Amino acid sequence: MNPSTSPNPQVLLDVRGVTLQYKTQNHLVTATYRVDFQVCKSDRYILLGPSGCGKSTLLKAIGGFLTPAEGEIMLKGAAISKPGYDRMMVFQEFDQLLPWKTVKQNVMFPLLSSGKWKGRAAEDKAVCYLEKVGLMKFANHYPHMLSGGMKQRVAIARGMAMEPDVLLMDEPYAALDALTRRKMQDELLHLWDDTHFTVIFVTHSIPEAIKLGNRILLLSPHPGQVRAELEGRSRDSTDRDEAGRLEAKINDLLFAGENMNQEAQHA
Repeated sequence: MNPSTSPNPQVLLDVRGVTLQYKTQNHLVTATYRVDFQVCKSDRYILLGPSGCGKSTLLKAIGGFLTPAEGEIMLKGAAISKPGYDRMMVFQEFDQLLPWKTVKQNVMFPLLSSGKWKGRAAEDKAVCYLEKVGLMKFANHYPHMLSGGMKQRVAIARGMAMEPDVLLMDEPYAALDALTRRKMQDELLHLWDDTHFTVIFVTHSIPEAIKLGNRILLLSPHPGQVRAELEGRSRDSTDRDEAGRLEAKINDLLFAGENMNQEAQHA
């Protein structure tokens, strides 16, 4: 799949022919191979594929933590060359918060570090987003006093408070129990309804991708290549069978292609 060559004023992020590699002790590993896609403003864009297909590596490159071996990643027309506050990351791990700072101080930390907000303005911004994630009454608690789901909500509030061009989420709910994960998915969608922020969300869960994404990029097994890009469900869809049809289509695209790869290897 190649992105359209015609200019689109809504395109926020443009990933062009990106090959990503990293070194192990003895080998140079290719994580993704010539990946193309575009993310538009207010997209809930899902990177979906099996473990090891380079989803998280791709997200780190968008974050500016890795440099492509081939291709380029453009944000608002400028090449990404380093991390920046215009791309905030929410990781899977619960230890991403500073343990010696309170919940409010954790949310305020990047606001103050960036120099974009100071003093009372930073505090007001932190309070605003803690209220959005329903954690204002825990503002003076420390991370060790919170559940896993609450810690992730703090991390999301911290990322969103910076009002980045794009929020990057790397399997943020994978370590949560099923009920908490479902609640967090619902909360993320309600937050999107409120602010229409742009998010790129990595997952290997097909149901999660269908629930959260308005666009879904399917990546093949290692090295990750684009298998297909699909339109997700509308937020106001009332078609109960739509999710089932989309899940069946994703399964066909992912696993049919995997079976063909295995047959080719044994031919």
